[in-house]
This record gives sequence, C-alpha cells and structure tokens, in this order.
Amino acid sequence: MSVGELAGLLVAVFWAVLVTLLAVVLVRLSKVLREATVLVAAVTEQAVPLLQDANAAVRSAHEQLERVDEITANVQDAAADAKALSSTVAATLGGPLVKVAAFSYGVRKAVARQRDGSPAVPQQAGEREELARMIRAEVRAATAPRGGLLARVRRAVRG
Repeated sequence: MSVGELAGLLVAVFWAVLVTLLAVVLVRLSKVLREATVLVAAVTEQAVPLLQDANAAVRSAHEQLERVDEITANVQDAAADAKALSSTVAATLGGPLVKVAAFSYGVRKAVARQRDGSPAVPQQAGEREELARMIRAEVRAATAPRGGLLARVRRAVRG
C-alpha cells in the first residue's frame, strides 16, 4: 500500500466514524424532539382550559369592579347629601342653640350670684361702663346683617 492509499483509507475511516457519530447524535436529537413535541402538546392541552378560566375570572373581576364603581358613586352621593344636611342643620340650629346656651349660662351665673349674696350689677362705675360696652357690642354683632357690604368690610378689616 502506498502512502496515498493509506491516507485515503484513513480519511475514509475518519468519515465513517464521523458519519456514525452524527447518526447517533441525530437519533438522540430526534428522540428529544419527539419528547418535546409530546410535552408541548400536553402543555397546550392543559394551558387552553387554564387560559379560558383566567379569561372568565378577568371578566368576572371586571363586572365586580363596575359594581364597586357604582357603589362608590352612590356612597359619594350619600356622603355629599349628609354633608349638605349637616351644614344645613348647623346653620339653621347652630346659631340659635349657641345663643340659648349663652343666655342660659348668663341666667345661671346671675342666679348663682344672687344666691351667694353678691351684687348682680357691678358697683363701680368703670365696671358698669365696661359691661354696658360689651353688651352693646354683642347686640350689634347679633343684629348686624351678615351678608352685606358693611359686614364684608368689617371682616376684611378684622383680618
């Protein structure tokens, strides 16, 4: 055998070994691909119902959120109505109730002073004038129009 024939034989053996190894690799790869195909089919069979269930759950959640939005809007309306009612009651009854409470407090103090024997009206002229000035200021404040231009100017001046 010559060197060329020996080299050709070595190349042929090398190619035969290489083809055999590639065939083994391809057979194993085909097995892996078959198993992957089976796995993908199984996952698909299980995933489709899960996706349908998830879709149904999302739709149900969306419906519930719409209901909650309606309830929230109704609660906001009820809160606004309650606030308006409480401000109306406070405006209607608050002022007179404060005046009645102040008057009853004054009456109680006067009765308590008469029981103790202390004079109801201050004896000194300075105290009487101060008391009269305070009473005039309270009467003016109680009878003054609240929404007029003069009241706005007074409020602006007072700060």
